[in-house]
Amino acid sequence: MKRLCLVLLSFIIFKVSYAQNNLEYLLQEIESNNTTLSALQKQVEAQKLGNKTGIYLPNPEVEFSNLWGNPSEIGNEKSFAITQSMDFPTVYGHRNKISNMLNQNLELVYSSERINVLLQAKQLAINLTYYNALSKDYENRIRIAEEIAESYQKMYDDGTIDILERNQVVMDLLTCVNEKEKIDIERKSLSNELKALNGGIEIEFDETFILLSPLPANFNDWYLNTELNSPVIQYLNQRININKQQVKLNQALSLPKISAGYADERILGEKLQGITIGVSVPLWENKNAVKRAKADVISSESSLEDNKIQYYNRLQNLFNRSVDLHRTAIKYRQALSSYNSVPMLRKALEAGEITLLNYLLQIEAYYDAYNSMLEVERDYALAEAELTAASL
Repeated sequence: MKRLCLVLLSFIIFKVSYAQNNLEYLLQEIESNNTTLSALQKQVEAQKLGNKTGIYLPNPEVEFSNLWGNPSEIGNEKSFAITQSMDFPTVYGHRNKISNMLNQNLELVYSSERINVLLQAKQLAINLTYYNALSKDYENRIRIAEEIAESYQKMYDDGTIDILERNQVVMDLLTCVNEKEKIDIERKSLSNELKALNGGIEIEFDETFILLSPLPANFNDWYLNTELNSPVIQYLNQRININKQQVKLNQALSLPKISAGYADERILGEKLQGITIGVSVPLWENKNAVKRAKADVISSESSLEDNKIQYYNRLQNLFNRSVDLHRTAIKYRQALSSYNSVPMLRKALEAGEITLLNYLLQIEAYYDAYNSMLEVERDYALAEAELTAASL
């Protein structure tokens, strides 16, 4: 018995490892081939360049004039000037910081979309695993139903049973065949959805073992780490920092602007040259800009707090649901592995110990329990996938 337990444990570990590797390979392929992520990556790179535009000094202004006098006795006038205007020096430091923060947020936008795509792929894979398991089980059901139908047809031909009993097993076989066809239609549909996520490239996923990954022991401790890794929360935190930096920028823009340059003027053989300095006093242009930026900070802080509350409650509900589903799934597995009565029912039917009706009722009860186990395992895996999406 001890040796048998070790063999079963080794088999389960192998199945879990194999299923995990298959799923990881699937997600890696989709991440590499997904056209949405590819397009978004190019868009992010373009926007990064856009965020680095307009943060430097304005272009210098060069002016040249050649004026003819009338009457000609007054002579001609030539002038040349070059001027460079600039905001208060601290403005450029603030703009550069904001630009870097915006680019960091673009990476978070990409990370968030990547998680959405991979979560969608993982959930499709879980559903496909569920239907693969059902399809494989129905292959066994059809095989058994075919053997029984063949046996009952012979008994009907020999006159030992009536047509009603023969029809019962035929209808049972037909039901199994029709159910498997419906299951295979779902499998094909899910495979096509995975193909679409994989950039239109065919990808096989024939896994039949649904992973029951363990849950964290303490939700609150686990949540703190999950919140830190959430791209959405990080994005909102960064928005607050950007808005605070925008306050500093607008305060700096309220300081005088400076212009400096060189001017050269020639008339009647005389030459005037020298430097020019100008100051622009921002009395009206940026009115209320600082107040607006401070209001944006308050707004973004409120948005972050709201999102944290919603995020916490959603994950807590998912966690509690996952705990219940995991408990139920384990019970189903243990019960069905201990009380698989299909072979015994088959022997009892062949020996005439039970009637065909009794056999069909009991076998249907077992199959219903097996289907319920797969459904619970699938629902748990889907909830756990959404719960741990931030780690994808």
